[in-house]
Amino acid sequence: MTGRLEGKVAFITGTAGGQGAAAARLFAAEGAAVIGCDLLEEGARAVDAEIAAAGGRCRSWAPVNLADLDAAAAWVAAGVEEAGGIDILYNNASAPRVGPWDELTWDDWRFTLHNELDLIYTVTKAAWPHLVARGGGVIVNTASVSAHRGATFTEQAAHGAAKGGVLAMTRHLAASGAAHGIRANSISPGLIVTPQIAPFLEDPSHPMHGMREAHPLGRLGEPEDVAKVALFLASDDAAYLNAIDIIVDGGQAVIV
Repeated sequence: MTGRLEGKVAFITGTAGGQGAAAARLFAAEGAAVIGCDLLEEGARAVDAEIAAAGGRCRSWAPVNLADLDAAAAWVAAGVEEAGGIDILYNNASAPRVGPWDELTWDDWRFTLHNELDLIYTVTKAAWPHLVARGGGVIVNTASVSAHRGATFTEQAAHGAAKGGVLAMTRHLAASGAAHGIRANSISPGLIVTPQIAPFLEDPSHPMHGMREAHPLGRLGEPEDVAKVALFLASDDAAYLNAIDIIVDGGQAVIV
């Protein structure tokens, strides 16, 4: 590793597994002190221990419900007290409900927007004054290819709407943060293979079956593929990138 985040404090949401865990491992390996959180305590503790065994630093709070304004603020405050500040905020965590539009209930709609868009507000609102006090920093938000185009394997209107909001919010954060030295960018992953997704890919009756073979690269994305883009955006290598979104789907759009 090259120490691209040496001396930085990185807050990452959703560190118990998937893209958040991959980012926590990578950021810590690159020298950052990682402050994490998740709803799942056992997974978060396991990732902390794994990073510590590798010589890195990661301290995760769990369970933390980031969709609750007070809980998000309490996590940020505790993390800042522990680490002495914040340089990087990676808003990775989210929880959607997907399915056919004609079966989408009001509860499904509100749950998805609350747990994919509102929680970007709660965490960023709490972290903002600390980034300003630090003299600047970086915000990386997780959007989705569903904010750019229709679903490729299942209908997900609420998810697409929430992530479209994340795209717009990121641009406005970049505008608001410019005077404070705060950059804000986003990542739009395609279908990423996580432990939750993997079984569906092997199920012949599921719409995801066969997507790996149909992909132009012959594979689907892994959490590490997204983490590496997040690392780039969080590092000084991306110092002149602001208000942009990077699609991480391996070019799947060319066949959709």
